[in-house]
Amino acid sequence: MTDTSSPNKYDIIVPCEPDPQAATAECLFERPRDSCCIVILGATGDLTARKLMPALFNLYQHGGLPKPFAVVGCGRTRLDTPGFHKKMETAVGRVFHPDRSRWDVFAANLFYQPISFDDPASFEDLSRYLADLDKKNGLGGNRLFYFALPPSLYPKIAQMLGGAGLGHEHQDGNGWSRLVVEKPFGRNLKTAIDLDRSIHHYFGEEQIFRIDHYLAKETVQNILMFRFANAVFEPIWNRRYIDHVGIIATETLGIENRADYYEQAGVLRDMFQNHMMQILALIAMEPPSSFSAERVRDEKTKTHRSLRPFPAERLSDFLVLGQYGSGTRDGKTAPAYRQEPGVHPDSLVPTFAMMKLFIDNWRWQGVPFYLTSGKRLSRKLTRISIRFKGVPHSMFRQTLGETIIANQLVLGIFPEEKITLTFQTKTPGVRVKLRSVTMDFHYYQDQDGPFLDAYEKVLQDCMLGDQMLFWRQDDVEACWSFLTPILEGCEACRDRARLLHAYEAGTWGPAVIEKLWPDILPKSA
Repeated sequence: MTDTSSPNKYDIIVPCEPDPQAATAECLFERPRDSCCIVILGATGDLTARKLMPALFNLYQHGGLPKPFAVVGCGRTRLDTPGFHKKMETAVGRVFHPDRSRWDVFAANLFYQPISFDDPASFEDLSRYLADLDKKNGLGGNRLFYFALPPSLYPKIAQMLGGAGLGHEHQDGNGWSRLVVEKPFGRNLKTAIDLDRSIHHYFGEEQIFRIDHYLAKETVQNILMFRFANAVFEPIWNRRYIDHVGIIATETLGIENRADYYEQAGVLRDMFQNHMMQILALIAMEPPSSFSAERVRDEKTKTHRSLRPFPAERLSDFLVLGQYGSGTRDGKTAPAYRQEPGVHPDSLVPTFAMMKLFIDNWRWQGVPFYLTSGKRLSRKLTRISIRFKGVPHSMFRQTLGETIIANQLVLGIFPEEKITLTFQTKTPGVRVKLRSVTMDFHYYQDQDGPFLDAYEKVLQDCMLGDQMLFWRQDDVEACWSFLTPILEGCEACRDRARLLHAYEAGTWGPAVIEKLWPDILPKSA
C-alpha cells in the first residue's frame, strides 16, 4: 500500500484557475459550493477512460468543479500517481486535444491509490490516505465515491467503505459522504431489494445517487419544461386527445465485447428497467407540486406504480422479442448475436424488444404506450412520438375522403435534438387538397456552447447534492415490480425460443412488430 505518512509532490493540490471564458458559461455550469474529493473505484476501467475523466476535465475547463478539488483513482492495477496521469491523459486525448498547460494544472489534482476490493485493510489505508489529503488541501472531508465497477461488486464495496468509516458524515454538517452507482440496480425485484439493503447498512438514502445518464440529456430534461411551462400543451396531454405514444431508443451497434454482461441482462434489463421507464415517466407523470427533487420523483414513482400488469398467458399480445442475425451495415458484414465473442451459440437472450403497455390512471386510461429498443438496427435513433386523435367528424369527406392524417408531436433526442409538430394545411391551388406541414424547433438554435453532456451533468449534480435526475429506491422497486413477472414469464416459458424472433442486422427489427404497431419505426434507413 502507498505510504500516507510522508508527503510527496503528488499529495499537494495545485490551485485550479478555470478557463477565462468560464464567465460566459455561468448559466450552463454551476460551480459546486463545497470542496470535495472524488474517489473513483475502478479508475483503470473503461467507464473512467471513456466517460468520467473526460467529463471531469471538461468541467474543470469551464469552472464547473469546486475549489479546491481532488480526484483519487482506486483500482487493483499496481499504478503510481504519475502512471495514472499518463493513462488519463491518453484517455482524455481520445475525446479532445487538451491544452498542455490546462491539462498539467488539472492533472496535479489527480492521485492514485492501489486497492484490493476484498481486503478491509486496503480500505483502511484508503481512509487514512483521504484523511491526509483532506488535511493538506482543505477539502472539508467531503467525499464522492463513484462505483465504476461491475454491479456484482456493489454490495461488497459498500460494506468495505462502511467498515472503514467512510460512510460517516459529520454531525455539524461539514463533511459529507456520497455514493454513486450505475445501473443495473439488480436483476429483478428481489435482487434490487437485497442490493439496497446491503448498501443502506452503511449509507442513508440521501447519500445514494443512482445514475441514469439518459435523464441528464438536455432534451430529456426539456420534456418537463415543455410540458409544464407551456399552457397550450398540458390541457390536451391526456386520453381525450392523444391516441398513442411511442418511445424509441435504437442502436446500430451490437454488444461490443460486453457478452459477459449482456448474456446476463438482455435488452429488457439493459434498457427497459431504467432508460425507457424513466422517459415514460417524464412523458406521463402528473404535474409535481413544486420543481424539487422529491416532488418530481414522487410523481414518477406514482406513474410507475400505475402500470397495468401484463397478462401472463398473453405475453405475445403485448411484447415482441428479437435477436439479431447476421447482416450488413455500411457495406460491411455484421455478425449475428450468437457469433459475437463470448456469446453462447444457442443463446436465447433478446437484443430487441417492443412493448405495448397501459397506465391505469385518470389521465391515460386506454392510451397505449409503445416502447421499442434494440441493437444492430437500421439507425441510431432516440425519440418520443405523441400521436393525437383524428378529427371527430370530417366535413371534407366528399372532397378529401375519409382519412385525414392526425397531428403528431415528436420530441427528438438523437441524432437531432429538436421538437416538431405536424399538422394539416391546404395545398396552394384551385383544388381542395391537404398537405402535412411541420413546425421545427432545434434545441440548440441561437445558443453558443459550451454545453454539458450527460456525465458532466450528473457528476456536477452529485457534487451539488441535487438528486432530481437520480433514481429513488421506491421507484426502482416499482419498475422491477412491473418487469419481473414479464421476465419470469419469458424465461420460464417451455417454448422460450418461440417468443424470440430473428431479425437481420441493419433492419428495423423482426417483421412481426407490424402486428403490434404498424407505424412504430421509420420505413427508410
